[in-house]
Amino acid sequence: MGLAVPDLPDPAPAWRVEAADCLDFLAGLADESVDCIVTDPAYSGMNQHMQFGRGRIVGRYGEPGNTRWFQEFRDDPATFSRFLGECHRVLRPDRHIYVMFDSFSLLSLGALMRDHFNVKGLIVWDKVNIGMGHYFRRQHELVVFASKGNRRLSRRDLGDVWRIKRIHRGAYPTQKPVELFSRMLMGSVEPGMVVCDPFAGSGSSALASLAAGCSFVGADISGAAVTMARERCAAYATTGKDPLGR
Repeated sequence: MGLAVPDLPDPAPAWRVEAADCLDFLAGLADESVDCIVTDPAYSGMNQHMQFGRGRIVGRYGEPGNTRWFQEFRDDPATFSRFLGECHRVLRPDRHIYVMFDSFSLLSLGALMRDHFNVKGLIVWDKVNIGMGHYFRRQHELVVFASKGNRRLSRRDLGDVWRIKRIHRGAYPTQKPVELFSRMLMGSVEPGMVVCDPFAGSGSSALASLAAGCSFVGADISGAAVTMARERCAAYATTGKDPLGR
């Protein structure tokens, strides 16, 4: 079942999804212009080092004629540190950031979060159903929760293990449930704030932001993703419903 989305507040919050590289997009935002960052970067590390079956984790890149849905983020430490630095610049003081990691990127890049933000905790997303793998089958992803300055969660009833069923055969590769981003925003935003996602993908984070009464600014390098995200936002702004039902 999809996330039950509440009626849009009046007036409805604004949204913008750009076709841009994450670093170019962030460079175009003003200093301290967003209130919360929630994002799921398209890491390249695991795809480079771990292969399963006939192809890599996201798409069978080695097959002739294959077209990638999206370009992976070159997540070497220097580039990732630059990305986090831009996130720090655009985030207002005393605000939160949530960055998703797979197990490989957490071990290779996760510690860099401490160079830019005050890391407050590690959240486990239990996807309920197991995924691919030749060893222990993957059933979880991880979210680093951090702050710029000091800001407590507005709720005290939120655990750090989130059992939310993953989307199987979604309309977009690596599509995440709207509920996952709604959980990130639950204790971190108030209506009228601005949420940012530099890797907007199919737009799940955008819908969660609008449902929370927040405006949204985001980008993706994939034209297909931008089209899908814009269509979802436009439909939700008109009907209050997610056309993908996720």
